[in-house]
Amino acid sequence: MIHPTAILAIAPGYEPVLVLLLIVISMAIAMLVLAHTLGPKRRGPDKESVYESGMPPVDDARRRFGVKFYLVALVFLLFDVEVVFLWPWAPLFHRAGVTDTPVGQTGTPSFLLVEMVVFMAILLVGYIYAWRKGVFQWS
Repeated sequence: MIHPTAILAIAPGYEPVLVLLLIVISMAIAMLVLAHTLGPKRRGPDKESVYESGMPPVDDARRRFGVKFYLVALVFLLFDVEVVFLWPWAPLFHRAGVTDTPVGQTGTPSFLLVEMVVFMAILLVGYIYAWRKGVFQWS
């Protein structure tokens, strides 16, 4: 068994993180054990039946869905990831614009703006392609 001081010797300065991780794991285990031991234990046909969004199941769970659902999901993920890339770029662009000097290795505000315009143009081309292919038509 590994001694706790050996772990702290491996990661000096991370003691608070390890303590927090230990507290979180122990609280999660304690909540699961308490819910299992103190929670209600009612069984019956209504409890054991399948429940799907308030409706009884009508068809087999393995039925096929149209490709349109997957295409719309992929387009949604594409633009969702776009927002994830915009989030860290915006404060960096603001900081570069306020100081009007290069920020680290990123460059000047005009370079950062051109970089994001190129990124948005690539995404716009993908959006127009999906539109022309009929991804957004549900007929």
